[in-house]
Amino acid sequence: MPVAITLLTDFGTRDPYVGAMRGVIAGLAPDARVHDVSHEIAPQSVIEAAFVLRGAYPYFPGGTVHVCVVDPGVGTARRAVALRARGHVFVGPDNGLFSLVLGEDAPDELVVLDRPDAWRVAAPSATFHGRDVFAPVAARIAAGAALADVGTPAGGGAALRVLRWALPIPDADGVRARVVHVDRFGNAVTNVEGDDLARRLDGRALKTVAGSAVVRGLARTYADVDPGEPVVLTGSAGLVEVAVRNGNAAELLSLRAGTPVSFVFAPEDRPRPLLSADAR
Repeated sequence: MPVAITLLTDFGTRDPYVGAMRGVIAGLAPDARVHDVSHEIAPQSVIEAAFVLRGAYPYFPGGTVHVCVVDPGVGTARRAVALRARGHVFVGPDNGLFSLVLGEDAPDELVVLDRPDAWRVAAPSATFHGRDVFAPVAARIAAGAALADVGTPAGGGAALRVLRWALPIPDADGVRARVVHVDRFGNAVTNVEGDDLARRLDGRALKTVAGSAVVRGLARTYADVDPGEPVVLTGSAGLVEVAVRNGNAAELLSLRAGTPVSFVFAPEDRPRPLLSADAR
């Protein structure tokens, strides 16, 4: 079966950049199946690219080669790498883009793409490694090359750069979170796992403070509220999100990546102890 290659960039589709990468791949691996994950990542937003990659890659067959080019440091001393992890291969800049895929784990295999014979040209453009380095390397891997054939194995102390993902902060009153992604519908996705929130909530009432809204309860679907009303629910990525039914929560509630969100738990219903006659 032909190997799949995915493309994830911040290039958009109006310019020739994505087409150029596809052309390089077609010349070196004509049997590879090329799929677009997204080319609408906000320019230079490595964290957004990492989030989208994390949400998409598990649904491709094992062995898929994922080419990820959101690369503010293109042409600088930042490393170009290819790695094998989770049964997939990832090719792109070492700028933290692969952090959310790896979590706390090291890749099974990691090479630095420092071999000009694996590139499209020996002197790649200082502004377009997607075309001249990453696309040809991915094509060669899809055509059967081992990672060691396209780069030098990284030795000890050569760990990948880590992108710091904001972690939710639980306390006795609830969970302090942040918006980590806003999708095209305006849904504000937080960094809180739905299962974790439900476990911590433990049957208590929930109040969510997000932007200009205070939302009560945890819904199952967007349709659990009336059109135009805000709703809090667990989305398809397993993360809790703030949405507006048939509307754009980011615009209506003043939400964006980095906006704080507070999930507040109502106190447990416990009988209050009776005060003694001497208590004052």
